[in-house]
Amino acid sequence: MSSKLKWVAIVVVVLLAVLIIVPFLIPVNKFRPTIEQKASASLGRKVELGNLSLSILSGSLGIDNLSIADDPKFNNGPFLTAKSVKVGVELMPLIFSQQVNVTGIEIVNPQVTLLKNPSGKWNFSSIGGNGAPSSTSGGSNKTAESLSIKTLELKNGQITLGTTTSQKRTVYTPVNLTAHDVAMNDSFPVEFSMGLPGGGTMKIDGKVGPVDQKDAALTPQDVKLNISNLNLASTGFLDPSMGLGGIVDMDATLVSQGGAMATKGTMKLSKAVLVAGGRASGVPLTLDFDTKYDLEKGTGVINPSVARIGNAKSNLSGTYKSEGDAFVVDLKVDGQNLPATDLEAFLPALGINLPSGSKLTAGTLSANLHITGPTDKLVTDGTIGLFNGKLAGFNLGSKMAAVGSLAGIKTGNDLDIEKFTSNVHMAPTGLKADNMDLVVPSLGTVVGGGTLDSKNNMNFNLVATVNSSVVTAAGGAAGGAATGALNSALGGALGGGAANCKNGGIKVPLQVHGTTANPQFTPDVGGATASLLKSQLSCAGGGTGGLATGLSGVAGGNPAAAGALNNALGGLLGGKKKKP
Repeated sequence: MSSKLKWVAIVVVVLLAVLIIVPFLIPVNKFRPTIEQKASASLGRKVELGNLSLSILSGSLGIDNLSIADDPKFNNGPFLTAKSVKVGVELMPLIFSQQVNVTGIEIVNPQVTLLKNPSGKWNFSSIGGNGAPSSTSGGSNKTAESLSIKTLELKNGQITLGTTTSQKRTVYTPVNLTAHDVAMNDSFPVEFSMGLPGGGTMKIDGKVGPVDQKDAALTPQDVKLNISNLNLASTGFLDPSMGLGGIVDMDATLVSQGGAMATKGTMKLSKAVLVAGGRASGVPLTLDFDTKYDLEKGTGVINPSVARIGNAKSNLSGTYKSEGDAFVVDLKVDGQNLPATDLEAFLPALGINLPSGSKLTAGTLSANLHITGPTDKLVTDGTIGLFNGKLAGFNLGSKMAAVGSLAGIKTGNDLDIEKFTSNVHMAPTGLKADNMDLVVPSLGTVVGGGTLDSKNNMNFNLVATVNSSVVTAAGGAAGGAATGALNSALGGALGGGAANCKNGGIKVPLQVHGTTANPQFTPDVGGATASLLKSQLSCAGGGTGGLATGLSGVAGGNPAAAGALNNALGGLLGGKKKKP
């Protein structure tokens, strides 16, 4: 080996020895009180560090443990803890002058707790402000303003989110953050990502700062927000115990200044289930939104926005506010002349399933809805309407064959609906419909109301006003002794006297049970039915005296009259005639 190579080898060995020995010669733990004091002054929170070690190769200080205290008004425990922290330092000042000049901070596996109190304040609001311990608060603002870090990183962390009034907590992991040229008195670029319950992710990319010295929550932001695959059932926005849920994807811009936050973007809700017993929607709901939120008051306004399902567009506006663990909304939805074919696949989310084998092939829908309440228990009231619709593959006549007086009605395999309107009340537990008004040219009109529970069971009481010509044809087709016995009376009532009745037909009370996928129509034979039929026959007049007398007996509770009439009406309405 040449002499030059020997000298090179010796230098390498010496350097390695220096790199190994120097960390032991520099008493880095002596800097711990200084670092703790400066960090506490900058953050306004007590900072505690574990054992310090020096790595010459990486040019960093290692900290075994880190703890940053929480605001005592929120929590007596720590705000942030981490088992490992690396602090990049300038080596020459550290070795020769024993000065610590920080170039970067890397916090590994941090655990952060974020809490909100009933007034809407967050536990991180006082960070960087006047909340430092009394021993260091005198120089807090000056130290915070002079703080500058070239790179700040949080790797593979965890955020626990909750309120001071509830033990309910939501955990988000992994959390990663990278910020460059961090300065408390200036804006700096930030890249943030966080795992969401159920496997989704949230990403923020933009500029943040300068840090608000009075309330860190009011720190200005100008960022892009991306949310992917957010499972609403996992986050608590909808009540998972009732089977409610949906998947959210969102792209938005968020600009916050002076405590006012403006957010604009597009949100897509897929596989929505909005009432108990509903099924995941087959098409997404897309919302182009524009909101403004007051960070101090915890209240927001939704500027005119557009909700879309296919080519069906509705206008959305309203307000929302933060209350406890949830947001409470007060929204209005207005949609007119919406193509029914585009909305059909979203109906299962509302617990509405079309009859098995049927499909909406024509018509327009209109809705005027008012949505209120906390996001996990939304209640919707308003009116809906379907006009000039066609329900292909649904034979109403065959479904109503059990109602003897309507047997033989020929509605065809496709049901034409001239109009269907109703007042609705939708809650997580189910749906209620009132003031229903259905006009079917092949039958007549149907009015009434009822409920659809969380298991999709129907309980509707309806009254069908059947066209005179329809009843005459149906009566002849139905046949049977009971039908024949009453056919002449009803024929007279609907014939000679029909002109005296405003509706020109007979009312037939019905009950509808089963499910929306398989509705079951049955006659409603009882006191109310008898009174209703009596009224119709009296209106028609002529040839109905005996029948009216029988009806009077039923309505008045006369057993003999009721028994006699029950045989006739039982056969007429699809029942079995009792033996004398």
